Amino acid sequence: MKHVSILVPRGHVSLTNIEGTYQIFSEVNGLQSAMGRPALFNVQLIGLPQETSQKKGLFIINPDRQIQEIEKTDLIIVPALFGNPEEAAILNKEFLPWIIRHYEKGAEVASFCIGAFFLAATGLLKGKQCATHWRFANEFRAMFPDVNLVDDKIMTEDDGLYTSGGAYSYLNLLLYLIEKYAGRDIAILIAKAFMIDIDRDSQSPFIIFEGQKTHNDELIKKAQEFIETNFQEKITVDQLADKLALGRRNLERRFKQATSNTVMEYTQRVKIEAAKKSFETNRKTINEVMYDVGYSDTKAFRNIFKKITGLSPIDYRNKYNKSSAVLEAM
Repeated sequence: MKHVSILVPRGHVSLTNIEGTYQIFSEVNGLQSAMGRPALFNVQLIGLPQETSQKKGLFIINPDRQIQEIEKTDLIIVPALFGNPEEAAILNKEFLPWIIRHYEKGAEVASFCIGAFFLAATGLLKGKQCATHWRFANEFRAMFPDVNLVDDKIMTEDDGLYTSGGAYSYLNLLLYLIEKYAGRDIAILIAKAFMIDIDRDSQSPFIIFEGQKTHNDELIKKAQEFIETNFQEKITVDQLADKLALGRRNLERRFKQATSNTVMEYTQRVKIEAAKKSFETNRKTINEVMYDVGYSDTKAFRNIFKKITGLSPIDYRNKYNKSSAVLEAM
């Protein structure tokens, strides 16, 4: 039987991650029992103090055990910790060496959503792939430049370390772990029981591109503003460099450093974000939207749109615009 340690950190954490994980792993044990099979998981809430207050005292979590009582565990679950990541790490610093020690003894570790910040604070993610909520991708890269963040992924697995993307994508990681430990048949039953979309592997359709503006490079901010104001036009790197009185190579280097995108990537993402909003709010055809955002090559537009969103323009429009989906079906 695998021992599962669901961490109950101090501060404001995701109760949904904690309760949901407990419920779903317990349901696996229930299914196993109904099939005449032994239980697979011994699931426990692991904390620091005897009880942890949440939502300013609205909820109280009473952990089953404290970290010093755990001699061996097989899977550690790190829920999302809200607020300033550095403050959360300090508030829960006792967990960090505990996670490292058990990982070195063979335990696997899974973080949910922005719990990736806390997992990264252990140093275990250095050089490894990681997912987190797409809204916090830029902050994560700034804090942990030695971690390979893949912000389009629903989940990652790398050397016994698992991470999930934003919010309820933790359910997809749980399904993945259940399939690994209990088999595909149980994972499918859990997916149906909890109505989880199994095998979803991308959070790209949900990403809203807002641009990285928290840097201090004022010239690059001007470049971003120019792109966002004139995205319908054909913007070249040379044109932008001339406008800012910068050399091309210097512009490209500073732009990438400040935004985590090349000039071309940034321009494409601004165009596609405008196209997404258009598909969500009006009944224009694919070609009309394509021309509106400055593309003239249908194939190029479709390919870039799918690369960024994970969906074709038609599929995206039908997913987020009910009126267009009805018209398409008529």
